[in-house]
Amino acid sequence: MVSFVEINGALLAYQICGPEDGPLIITLHGGRGFGDHRSDFKAYGPLGDRYRVISFDYRGHGQSSPTKPYTFDQIVDDVDAVRRRFAGADAKVIICGGSFGGFLAQQYAIKYAQHVSYLILRGTAPSHHQEDDAIKVLEQRISRAPSFSVSMLKNKVFGAFESDLEFRLVHLAMLPLYSETFNPDAALSSVLDSVYNAESHNDLYSEQEKYFDYREKLHLITAKTLVIVGDKDWICPPENSRYIASKVPNAELFVVENANHSVHLEKNSEVLNRIRVYLAS
Repeated sequence: MVSFVEINGALLAYQICGPEDGPLIITLHGGRGFGDHRSDFKAYGPLGDRYRVISFDYRGHGQSSPTKPYTFDQIVDDVDAVRRRFAGADAKVIICGGSFGGFLAQQYAIKYAQHVSYLILRGTAPSHHQEDDAIKVLEQRISRAPSFSVSMLKNKVFGAFESDLEFRLVHLAMLPLYSETFNPDAALSSVLDSVYNAESHNDLYSEQEKYFDYREKLHLITAKTLVIVGDKDWICPPENSRYIASKVPNAELFVVENANHSVHLEKNSEVLNRIRVYLAS
């Protein structure tokens, strides 16, 4: 059941499960302007047999309030406020972020290093240069998504949308690229059931936000780090995860075969098993 909590002036939607005294896992969803907590909660909720798992919608996303500002810094500070609210002022937590949520997870683990025990990154990248890699992959796989185009990726997904409706239609067109077992009926249902906020997307891709780059700061991450990526990931190709794992001290890389960007859903049991072993180490 979805609940709401006031965090830094915004009302955030969340779900939580697991024992109250269990180590807290905060999951950070992907999707600038359109993602929400539900797929992460579905994927990582089974860890609630031992851990306390919370997944929430960022401000301007999903069922959370459209409370500005929409910036990386603000969302990262919201994450820390969630940590304090659900774990305690001095508590360490496990941060698990994928895609855009992985960008935020890296920034959090750098800024709030003292509050992270484990860092789990899924299908993400250390800098905005990932966009160039994604464009190259799209050029090779464009036949998979006949209603999508390179210009849509460059100018809309990595740029700005004119309306929420345009955002929704473009996302539907690009969905065949995200999975190795694409289901068009499920994709349509997902898009119809999702909230698209062009304003929050555009703000998070503004000149002030889009050029993120953590490459020179990855060595500051002190948490034990597991980097997970599907070997077919198209929008955050595997070389990005390999780079992160090579720069974060003592990080471990887990490449999942025959999986795409949604590796945590496509290969859920395999991913969860690896996470369980890693968190027990």
